[in-house]
Amino acid sequence: MLRQTKDLQDLAIVATDGAIGNVKDLYFDDRAWAIRYLVVDVGSWLSSRKVLISPIAAGKPDWVGKLLPVSLTCEQVKNSPDIDTDKPVSRQNEMAYMGYYGYPYYWGGTGLWGGGAYPGMLMSSYSGFDAERPVVQLEVQEAYAQAEAARHQDDDIHLRSCKAVKGYHIHASDGDIGHVQGFLVDEETWAIRYIIVDTSNWWLGHQVLIAPQWIQDVSWPDAKVSVNLTRQAVKDAPAYDAAAQLDRKQESGIYEHYGRPGYWENGE
Repeated sequence: MLRQTKDLQDLAIVATDGAIGNVKDLYFDDRAWAIRYLVVDVGSWLSSRKVLISPIAAGKPDWVGKLLPVSLTCEQVKNSPDIDTDKPVSRQNEMAYMGYYGYPYYWGGTGLWGGGAYPGMLMSSYSGFDAERPVVQLEVQEAYAQAEAARHQDDDIHLRSCKAVKGYHIHASDGDIGHVQGFLVDEETWAIRYIIVDTSNWWLGHQVLIAPQWIQDVSWPDAKVSVNLTRQAVKDAPAYDAAAQLDRKQESGIYEHYGRPGYWENGE
């Protein structure tokens, strides 16, 4: 099922032994177009710090109660690496984070999440509390993490804030068409399936969906997204109704309109 990012940003995160805080933002990978982290404001119990929570730890959301259970303890979150969420998150930051929780890296594999399509598939390698791991194993992992951090210290930043990208201008092959209003996320894979485009500057009250695969280029400094579509094609596309749940028949209509194969046809 597809969910708007604003729905995810309304969720409260609940650990195995208590409440952690509320989601304030989402970080997505601008190469794979998948949500990699939830930015959670933990409030006064942790000096108003914001922490990152990976979908790897996420359970099934309670959309009615607006709760997202995670397989973490409050103590684990409290002692997690202090990452400044107001600055770009580097690959080194990620490696420190993944190493702390004992998660395998999601990058480097053929799937959306390393060796698989779902973040939960990485939980099979989850090793729990540091105290439960042998000292030798910890030393080996730490040495490996340090070596990998040195190797990736000059990597480009590929994590982007969903809140920051909201409002980016969308350019078709022959002119402007609107701006980013939000995203639709697959709640199982955490892949961003569509950008919600508000075209009201040209066609009053009209919203359409554009898949990330149709993006030709993103100029992050200029806050501009260029898509390989014409203005007329976007204007004639099926309108998106934010109040209704998008089903596969409607998705098929969107892809057929643009003459593109559906992502589900490739098993994504």
